[in-house]
Amino acid sequence: MNRRKFLASTSVASLALPRFAQAAESVTDIGNRRELFIDSALIESLKGSAAQRLHHPVPREVAINHFEDWEGTGSGYHSVFHDGEKYRMYYKAWHIEVEAKGINTGRHPLYCCYAESDDGIHWRKPNLGIVAHKGSKKNNITSAFGITGELKYDPGHPAVFMDENPKAAPDARFKAIFRSWGKRGLIPFKSADGFNWKPMSDEVIFHGLGAFDSQNLAFWDPALGKYRAYWRIFSGGGVTDKEWKPKGHRAIRTAVSDDMLKWTNVRDVAYEDSPSEQLYTNQIKHYHRAPHILIGFPNRYFDRGPSESMSALPDPENRKHRAAASPRYGHALSETLLMASRDGVHFKRWNEAFLRPGIERPGTWHYGAQYMAWHAVETKSTLPGAPNELSVYATEGYWHGKGSTLRRYSLRLDGFVSINGKATGGEVTTTPIKFSGKELEVNFSTSAKGGIRVELQDENGKPIPGYALDDCPQQFGDSIDRVISWKNGADLSKLAGKPIRIRFELKDADLYSYRFIR
Repeated sequence: MNRRKFLASTSVASLALPRFAQAAESVTDIGNRRELFIDSALIESLKGSAAQRLHHPVPREVAINHFEDWEGTGSGYHSVFHDGEKYRMYYKAWHIEVEAKGINTGRHPLYCCYAESDDGIHWRKPNLGIVAHKGSKKNNITSAFGITGELKYDPGHPAVFMDENPKAAPDARFKAIFRSWGKRGLIPFKSADGFNWKPMSDEVIFHGLGAFDSQNLAFWDPALGKYRAYWRIFSGGGVTDKEWKPKGHRAIRTAVSDDMLKWTNVRDVAYEDSPSEQLYTNQIKHYHRAPHILIGFPNRYFDRGPSESMSALPDPENRKHRAAASPRYGHALSETLLMASRDGVHFKRWNEAFLRPGIERPGTWHYGAQYMAWHAVETKSTLPGAPNELSVYATEGYWHGKGSTLRRYSLRLDGFVSINGKATGGEVTTTPIKFSGKELEVNFSTSAKGGIRVELQDENGKPIPGYALDDCPQQFGDSIDRVISWKNGADLSKLAGKPIRIRFELKDADLYSYRFIR
């Protein structure tokens, strides 16, 4: 579907305006914000060999093992964020055991646990002394199944975030969404320190509007100036307080709020040119380097059934054992996708896997693998002298051994998707934009022989004198913040606030993002 027609077909103008100025105007004022190529919102044309290229996280070390007695083989649903000099992690502690009579998950209650790190790479589990497990509080458990008023809450499906709302009260610096038992819905919680939690209401939110059997989440959206929530539904319904008969596909629903208590604009998430698929989680949040763009890492579930190829995958006996308890436990597979949105409802979803199950080895290629943590965080590179990178985290070892693990993966900053030009050359031209600032900065990578050149055009596509392609010396290298210059220099202040187009020429090169600075 054409991008403009896709936007015009939506009925969420009140939500879209802060993100999609172009939906109402022919020129998008990007100011000095960073623009990524994770969607096609500002792409007017691609020529030659130029195409959007999906990149993939690189596996690194195991970030944390869930081998404690109160954790187990089903630990997951991680929330990860940066808080000043500390990185925080919250997660579900849960043990799954396959027995002759079926699946046993009753070894201990579901807990919400906490870990922290100084660098986002090496993690520790502090002794919190809050919740007793088998008579001892020497553990990192922050919350357990509990009752507040007439409501029962389950912190074993946690989504914890640091509230970026500038008006957030000191006793609500941290917030969380816990699942409600009995009365199906969600319960918002608050905390001053991230350890001691209190319910924000004695009523559930979204009652009757979903299934909620996943990591349901909420966060402050700085671009919209409201809270957003995303939660699990089944496309065919069939889930009530008293009955669990889900129909259709696992899907995602969203709403917005000023206070986390009253929610409006309830909508089902829609996709451009993507099939209906089983999406277990959504992991949506604004990208910290470009807050006007929401990025999600949904986990795709696909039951392939028994086959010769299935039998050739790792741990065949364990897989057969799980299938005896329930066929899908042995034959279903999971992996992570990538999607992005500028209005929070309509997403560009990449149908190719962002994080595949990976090279075959014990504990891989099974249901429950590659559930990505919520969300990407910026960390230092492990290469001396290199710029910061993105760290993302994904589960492995589900159903196996003593407990599951969480592995760290790395990605270059803004490195989700690039415009790639082969050695034969390619071009991408933006839609009309306006900017503020005086220099153009790009995040790019080339081969030793390749390079990029940049042309600035007027609104009608005519090269602006002094800023034509032939006025731009070819740039080569691998940098997240290279300033582009022309024969007359890099100063663009005289063009600020005027409608322009940007034409990028790429030869054996990738362009990840751009912005105007200073």
